[in-house]
Amino acid sequence: MTALLDRFFAADAAALERLAVAARRVMTRCEELARISAADSGIERVYLSPEHARANRLIAEWMREVGMTTWQDAAGNQVGRLEARARSAAAPVEPNAAALLLGSHLDTVPDAGRYDGIVGVLMAIETVRLLRVAVGRSWASPFPFALEVIAFSDEEGTRFGTALLGSAAVAGAWRPEWWALTDAAGTTLHQAFLEFGLDPARVGEAARRPEELIGYLEAHIEQGPELDQRGEALAVVSSIASARRFQFVMEGEARHAGGTPYASRHDALLGASEAALAVERICMDEHHVIGTVGRFEAFPGAVNVIPGEVRFSLDLRGEFDDQRDDVWDRIAEELGAISWRRGLRWQAREVHRAAAVACAPLLQDVVRAGILSTLPGGADDPAVIFSRAGHDGMAMAAVTGVGMLFLRNADGISHHPDELVLGEDVGRGIRALAEAVLTLGAELGPTLARIRP
Repeated sequence: MTALLDRFFAADAAALERLAVAARRVMTRCEELARISAADSGIERVYLSPEHARANRLIAEWMREVGMTTWQDAAGNQVGRLEARARSAAAPVEPNAAALLLGSHLDTVPDAGRYDGIVGVLMAIETVRLLRVAVGRSWASPFPFALEVIAFSDEEGTRFGTALLGSAAVAGAWRPEWWALTDAAGTTLHQAFLEFGLDPARVGEAARRPEELIGYLEAHIEQGPELDQRGEALAVVSSIASARRFQFVMEGEARHAGGTPYASRHDALLGASEAALAVERICMDEHHVIGTVGRFEAFPGAVNVIPGEVRFSLDLRGEFDDQRDDVWDRIAEELGAISWRRGLRWQAREVHRAAAVACAPLLQDVVRAGILSTLPGGADDPAVIFSRAGHDGMAMAAVTGVGMLFLRNADGISHHPDELVLGEDVGRGIRALAEAVLTLGAELGPTLARIRP
């Protein structure tokens, strides 16, 4: 199969250098964004913070550099748009055309890596640059649909404890009860909107209607080791894992550590520890279900007092909703047995639930074609991986079809300063993403049928 980009660029040294320059620019800009941090050491950039505003301004500048018009939407997401090519000679562009969204997120977890989300936003900008060059530096999209790059503002949920706020707003799924969410300093989400210069009453203006969108494509580092272990640079994402999150309280009885014999103890810490080990054991028995106890706090917390209460969390993810829910039932049953045996009480509060999201078949196909364009002729099909991590596509699937491209991540480490992506893989990814967009344009043709969720 002849790659569509080859119609514009010969497979020569100049074309390869163009991709290498784009990749170097992405890597350099990842470093530049890493310096926008609230932390004295490490990277921390959270929703509606001064660092969020600085990052948006910088991204907007880079969007304008490739010919896009820019705006910050009513939820604080940064957007750039290249208008659609007009269907007649009467006007240069089609200002009301539906858009293909490319993007990812700019916010981080505490002590973050440089590439999670960020590299996908920057690759999207470079894809627009490459496609504009392909059609003679036109200031319009080379397709009868617009191209938009979106830098989502709050995928991680670090500040207010609820993930996907930016993309939920774009998907029209903003929930009024979120206004009462507070950060560690007690600032409500409503107040943070006002301090950032946004109007809470207008957050609905960020929402996009299905008829306004062609689809959503995201490039992202793989937050696991599969590509690295396979020795491959890029993969097609088949789906995004379902998720449920719980907050637990295990209650026992606080007593003197020295004066209470073991037969009389109701140690909440030992019960909760046994529960955490049960999560590991149960999930290891199940294919494609992952459970993580990420928070663990004992009270009263004195060295000479048996813990009377433990609060802990559970993050449960699965490729399929029913598998995930079956595992939860087994965990709940085991917690009941542990509590009965140790004379404890437990309760759980579900704080997050997201269904698994299957990537649209057409978008999987065009991403596959994009990756194949980076490989030698006769190469095997690229890897197809389901994402155990959550992404903004989970929210966007409510309004349009989503597709994802994974980049290799050395040793699979993420949400950590040692997170790493290689510049040559970024170059391949830009080529693959541009080829995917060209293939999509050819597939959709003049009918511009929307890609449904």
